[in-house]
Amino acid sequence: MVVTRTLDGLLPADVLGRQDPELAELLIGELDRQSTTLQLIAAENFTSPAVLAALGSPLANKYAEGYPGARHHGGCELVDVAERLAVERAKALFGAEHANVQSHSGSSAVLAAYAALLRPGDTVLALGLPHGGHLTHGSPANFSGRWFDFVGYGVDPESGLIDYEQVHALARTHRPKAIVCGSISYPRHIDYEAFRAVADGVGAYLIADAAHPIGLVAGGAAPSPVPYADVVCATTHKVLRGPRGGMLLCGAELAERVDRAVFPFTQGGAQMHTIAAKAVAFGEAATPAFAAYAHQVVANAQALAAGLTAEGLAVTTGGTDTHLLTLDPAPLGVDARTARGRLAAAGLVLDTCALPHPDVRGLRLGTAAVTTQGMGEAEMARIAVLLGQALREEPAGRLVREEVRDLTGRFPPYPG
Repeated sequence: MVVTRTLDGLLPADVLGRQDPELAELLIGELDRQSTTLQLIAAENFTSPAVLAALGSPLANKYAEGYPGARHHGGCELVDVAERLAVERAKALFGAEHANVQSHSGSSAVLAAYAALLRPGDTVLALGLPHGGHLTHGSPANFSGRWFDFVGYGVDPESGLIDYEQVHALARTHRPKAIVCGSISYPRHIDYEAFRAVADGVGAYLIADAAHPIGLVAGGAAPSPVPYADVVCATTHKVLRGPRGGMLLCGAELAERVDRAVFPFTQGGAQMHTIAAKAVAFGEAATPAFAAYAHQVVANAQALAAGLTAEGLAVTTGGTDTHLLTLDPAPLGVDARTARGRLAAAGLVLDTCALPHPDVRGLRLGTAAVTTQGMGEAEMARIAVLLGQALREEPAGRLVREEVRDLTGRFPPYPG
């Protein structure tokens, strides 16, 4: 396989192309895919070159089990500084008394939260999977559903909004040890204060799974769960625009329990290159430029929701407060799985998701990545039209694909 382009600009030099051209070509192909199609998956974004540089740094070589000042390996003097920097930046960014930045993913952060607060067999109240709950919120295929007794609350089938009265009633009936608030497809702000009141009423811990909105929280574009939740679990990618990974935020009284739940209970050695990249991302998120970005993400999502409604698609909850929106393509005569395939062929990459109707699936879109590329409301209006065209007429997909190439060419994720 002949490499015709290089990874220069994203790597210090094209060392991979020289040593392993086959794999280098795959990486170049993925960069090309990301650069010539519209990334509308709500959980994805483009990191900065600085984050990528930290991920590919010599810190990847270092074994660092434990925590700064208490490692199980020698030679950790500098990685200790890197982790402390990430922790302090996270605490300042989110106003938290304690931060653990070692979790390898959002799921492992949730596992650690459960390990810190619960015991196998405890009852947990969480958003049901058919209503937008995550696998870690009680799926029988996941550790959560196997180790704990989950009770699911839902959303109103008409409005698509969380039924807080149901949450309160279920909490009084089942007396859970913990209540989880958070979703992978809820487009509105969560009322953390209301969840805190329910938890206090039954003596439960409140765990906020803020993997999706945490980047908006960092930019001041969404309410923070930190003042209300006992433990906040989050990812460092998505809107936050850092490396793929997780973190936990909590008060000082739970700090030791949370840290021990991460290491040594659920994880081994910390990934120091990823932790350094998290520090870079937290630093970026503390800037006025990121705050402007976060608010633009929301404005773009709302513009996209309006455009898709005008195209005849059924947008759940009537719109969005966040970076994501969900919709039903049925009014255009196509089911969600078919719709995703047609859109992928036309260069619009997105997900399917559960809708608040029994056994109905829809589409989930997000605006974090396209906003990073510099697109605004005008581009969202055009994307809505292109999406409608691709769904209405399958032959239109080729023309839409060309327009997508033109649009992404004007807004490259990594200019130059």
